[in-house]
Amino acid sequence: MNHNLKYYYKTFTENFTVKKPWDTIIIFVLNVLIAIPIFIIVHQNLIQFNWYLHLDRVLIFIFILIAIQLVLQAMRRITLISVFVYLIALIYGTFFGKYNFQTVFEEYQSMVYTMADNPYPQDIIVDQLLPFPNKSKIISAIDYENPKVRDFAIMAVNKYFKDEKGYHEYFTLIQCFAVFKEINNNWNYVSDPKGKEYIATASESVQYLSGDCDDHSILMAAAVRSIGGTPRLIHTDGHIYPEILIGKRADMETMNYLIKKVLFPKESNGKTIHYHIDERGNVWLNLDYTAKYPGGPFMKEEVLSALTLD
Repeated sequence: MNHNLKYYYKTFTENFTVKKPWDTIIIFVLNVLIAIPIFIIVHQNLIQFNWYLHLDRVLIFIFILIAIQLVLQAMRRITLISVFVYLIALIYGTFFGKYNFQTVFEEYQSMVYTMADNPYPQDIIVDQLLPFPNKSKIISAIDYENPKVRDFAIMAVNKYFKDEKGYHEYFTLIQCFAVFKEINNNWNYVSDPKGKEYIATASESVQYLSGDCDDHSILMAAAVRSIGGTPRLIHTDGHIYPEILIGKRADMETMNYLIKKVLFPKESNGKTIHYHIDERGNVWLNLDYTAKYPGGPFMKEEVLSALTLD
């Protein structure tokens, strides 16, 4: 029995033997892919000596490469077999599933960018402390099934980002960002009648893209919801603004990259992505009318209550 197992193991490993120098090349490429995120973590947590031409950082990266290369070489057979199995899984996913080479590239790209750009993005836990003001009126005003609202959202989707490739998992969010761009690029703040709290429906505001903060929030929520997004409204002291559900923290890595490098690179250049995390660990991105990119600065950070529309 043991003899047969040894024979099958030997046959299996021989079939997966890669001739030189390709085995070394494969291991080195894998080494670089592993070394880059490790170097980013090390770079952010070590004291910078500021040597000439950043030689201190160059030496650290070389040290990391050598260390990982030695480990991978020592485990060469297991490493190469794992790589082959992973490639087979990706090839299968490309033709029959959703997880493919493009998905891996997008996730790696987003992870590396987020680590380098902002390893500790702002997060605030939201506690619902007070009843949401004018809750029933606002819910009624978010008439997302009205054809005018739906037509407006579709117009925005066809105007922005429709040629962006990849990131299929976030297709709906990208379309919601198109709605955000159309509304916030054209919103004109108009106060309510003196002494009155006027709450306009989304189908009313869509005509002129004008109104106060609650009118903006209602329109944003309705338009986002009309194309499949999940919005909510945040009430602060004297202000209401909309947010959109992104997903979990891992999804925030992709959103950070998409917003800052693909969809809103000029508007978000050198700036921070702002978001809230609720008690379930869900990430909500700020869509206030004062923001020029999704996740722009909060006008007011204190949260008094939240109204989720799912």
